[in-house]
Parts: sequence; structure tokens; C-alpha cells
Amino acid sequence: MSDLKTLSTNAIPGALEKAERYRLLNEPAEAESICLDVLAADPENQKALIILLLAVTDRFSKTYGVSDTQAKQILRRIRGEYEHAYYRGILAERLAKAQLARGAPGCGYHAYEGFREAMYCFEKAEAVRPAGNDDALLRWNTCARMIERNHLSAREDERIELPLE
Repeated sequence: MSDLKTLSTNAIPGALEKAERYRLLNEPAEAESICLDVLAADPENQKALIILLLAVTDRFSKTYGVSDTQAKQILRRIRGEYEHAYYRGILAERLAKAQLARGAPGCGYHAYEGFREAMYCFEKAEAVRPAGNDDALLRWNTCARMIERNHLSAREDERIELPLE
């Protein structure tokens, strides 16, 4: 592999704008690459970490077979009580949507559990949100509607009674 070129710190704001644009154009791999370049120049850049997390989770609903391991590693680096809880909710919500889209047996139960986890995270974020920021509340409502529209429910305990001999 060729040695990667290093981004100058002066170019970081413009690079992050490009990364956001690529995400909006549904090109998460390009956004991810730009964020990795920014993080090579500024390892703790929170905006780059958030865009990177979103770009990685954008790929859950695609047929890439992306695991959540990378997203969880990125999430650990996001600072701030609100930000951590909010983006943990985003991760859970996107995993739930991907489960639902798969349509495999039992996916509805997994999706329900994922949406409930996301809602829990959004409630934590809502409790510590900055004034005037209702993003966590909006995401919570989206999850609640996804559960309702798709008639999702928790898995019932499967108890098997063995016959007495």
C-alpha cells in the first residue's frame, strides 16, 4: 500500500464540510476516508469522530455486512455526557433498523430490543441536553413510531414444561 498523504491542520474545517457533504450524497465510504485523514492530523477531533460514526452506521442498512465493532470503538472516543448518550442511541437505532430490514426470522424481536435500547439512550441524552436542543426527543419519537408502525413487541419468555415421569 502507498503511504497516505497527511492533511494539514488548516485544511481540517474544509475537509469536514466535504465529509458531511459525502454523507448527504449517500457516499459513506468517502466520508469515512476523509474523517480518517482528519483524525490522523487531529486524533481527538470530535466533529470528525461524530461524522465518522454516522458514516459507519450509514452502511448498516446497506448490503456491506458492516459490523458494529468499529462504530462502538468510535463511540468510546466521543466525549461529553450528552453526545455520548445521543450517539449511542443513534447506533442502537440504526442497528435496529438494519435488523428490521433484513426480514429474517426473529428480526422483529431483535429490532424491538434495539429500538428500546435506543430510546433508553435518548432519554439519558434528553436529561442532560443543552437548552433548546430537542434532538434526543425527536429520535425517541422516531423509535416509538417505528415500533408502532411495524407492530414490534418484546419476545415472550419461551418456557418449556417437561412432562413429569
